[in-house]
Amino acid sequence: MRKRWITAAIATVAATGGGLWFYQRAEAGEAPTYRLATVERTDLVSTVSATGSLVPVTTVQVGTQVSGQLSAIHVDFNDRVKKGQLLARIDPVLQQQAVAEAQASLDRAQAQLTLAREEFERNKALFDQQIVTAAEFGVVESNHAVAQSSLRSAQISLDRARQNLSYTAIYAPIDGVIVSRDVDVGQTVAASLSAPQLFQIAQDLTEMQILASVDESDIGRIAPDQRVTFTVTAYPDETFEGTVRQVRLQSATTENVVNYTVVVSVRNPDGKLLPGMTATVKFVTSSAEDVLAVPNAALRFTPTGQAATRTGGAALWRREASGRLVSLPVRTGLGDGQRTAVEGEGLEAGMQVIVGTAPAGAAASGATANPFQQQQQGGGRRPPGGF
Repeated sequence: MRKRWITAAIATVAATGGGLWFYQRAEAGEAPTYRLATVERTDLVSTVSATGSLVPVTTVQVGTQVSGQLSAIHVDFNDRVKKGQLLARIDPVLQQQAVAEAQASLDRAQAQLTLAREEFERNKALFDQQIVTAAEFGVVESNHAVAQSSLRSAQISLDRARQNLSYTAIYAPIDGVIVSRDVDVGQTVAASLSAPQLFQIAQDLTEMQILASVDESDIGRIAPDQRVTFTVTAYPDETFEGTVRQVRLQSATTENVVNYTVVVSVRNPDGKLLPGMTATVKFVTSSAEDVLAVPNAALRFTPTGQAATRTGGAALWRREASGRLVSLPVRTGLGDGQRTAVEGEGLEAGMQVIVGTAPAGAAASGATANPFQQQQQGGGRRPPGGF
């Protein structure tokens, strides 16, 4: 009997201890784990983001004013050219024939004028002697005037033919680099309606510009001489700088979104930036130096069931050594989209603040569980206030 009682007592103690162990394990599993962030002293920059394309500041499209077949091309892509350099030549045979024909017309008009002048001088003398009538002399005088006009017209036609002949040689209008060549030898170009483009010359690739498209909601924060930083895909680890040169007044609507073109001046002394590259642009609208900053998530966090004590509506939460959560009222300032400047009594660089709770069973660096109160991250609303 005594042996049976001892056995029952041992079983009861074991069951009680096991239940307590499982209860403690369950309680520990329900306690949240906090994700923490450090209050940092840093510099913040507020920016407006946009995308755009790099283009030369000055480009000239070189065309032709006469039609014909290209007989020679003397330059290619990326060639540097000087103003007045021969770029290409159109077969001049037809234009040379036009010059010869105009010259013949001029010679014929000259001969007709000589004959009309002699006739005029002879009849003028007879008219003065009243041998011919005024009507007869009027016809001779008119023929002389017509011959003079015909000579002037023939001279103009010859000048035009010679000018067209000179157009068969295509020269560079500026110093620059050939960025586009749209024709080949043997190709026929027609200039009857508009001058076809043969080449495109960029004047100076050491000075370029970005044509950035900025949303109407942000355009009010952009102004001339504003500092700009940007990156290009070709050099993802390198940041370039520029300056706003112009905010164009003309708008463009794409999918019901109104955008404005902002021209950004860019220095390109080493030639790394090429025409047509896509630039991811950040317009620097404001900055703050040597301020305390926290991640935006720290300002959004609020424990469940807690009413935060706020100054201007914003507060940070931190955990004391005892495990108790306390709020720290702060005022918010400049933000860069990821961090926000804050200031408040007792706020120091290096202080740990809560940014959220980790998933159940997950551990966060530097975080411990609170066994007395379940916590959660608040909604994504940033509290009002600022400095």
